[in-house]
Amino acid sequence: MAERVRKPEWLKISIGSNERYTETKKIVDSHCLHTICSSGRCPNMGECWGKGTATFMIGGDICTRSCKFCNTQTGRPRPLDEREPVHVAESVALMKLGHAVVTSVDRDDLPDLGAEHWARTIREIKRLNPQTTLEVLIPDFQGRMELVDKVIEAGPDIISHNMETVRRISPHVRSAADYETSLRVIGHISKSGTKSKSGIMVGLGESPEEVETLMDDLLAVGCGILTIGQYLQPTRRHYPVAEYITPQQFARYKQIGLAKGFKIVESAPLVRSSYHAEKHIG
Repeated sequence: MAERVRKPEWLKISIGSNERYTETKKIVDSHCLHTICSSGRCPNMGECWGKGTATFMIGGDICTRSCKFCNTQTGRPRPLDEREPVHVAESVALMKLGHAVVTSVDRDDLPDLGAEHWARTIREIKRLNPQTTLEVLIPDFQGRMELVDKVIEAGPDIISHNMETVRRISPHVRSAADYETSLRVIGHISKSGTKSKSGIMVGLGESPEEVETLMDDLLAVGCGILTIGQYLQPTRRHYPVAEYITPQQFARYKQIGLAKGFKIVESAPLVRSSYHAEKHIG
């Protein structure tokens, strides 16, 4: 068995907590909400919850896919909670969020793959929180653009769909998603006039040249916002970390991305898709 790569000092964080963290947790728990913060074991949960922000995860907490990088539970999902869109919208109001982020599990078991549930959630958030800006991080909906259109038509401010990794590695870590399909989804969002965004993990064995090629592919379909963060292996059964990318290399990726034409690039070891998302609206 290959020796595990030792985690460097710059990735060791203290979760911590404060009154706002406790209040955020109370709202999430009392409304029976799911968050990608906890299911994805996000390293920024302490910071974000301490500021009163959380990334809501809709569609339940069981995903129909089993990607080798993701810690979300996989299996046969329960039926959709019809009250979930309202519960999420009410929680956004209770947290007094100026900007909200919503993502979901994949629901390949549903005829519309969860698209109408997505649209209802967006509409409820906007109805109860008309001053709140909204970012959604969506699945690929199997490349069915009529389902992507349901999300677009509901009117979120930013629609994000993650490429996750470079073309060569994508088939090894994504269970059903496809590099080209993801590009088409992002391109479709861009053509609609909605701000498009994507995110990738590094440290899976990709080369800097492959990352630059991915940047070019995203720019070619109109993507304006990119996040780059270090892949962290959730458990021993997940895809192993090939290397820990240095903060200096992350800084280089940011410089390269901005020079190529991205409007915003968030690139640092602990960056995740929704990290500092409120800054991406302007």
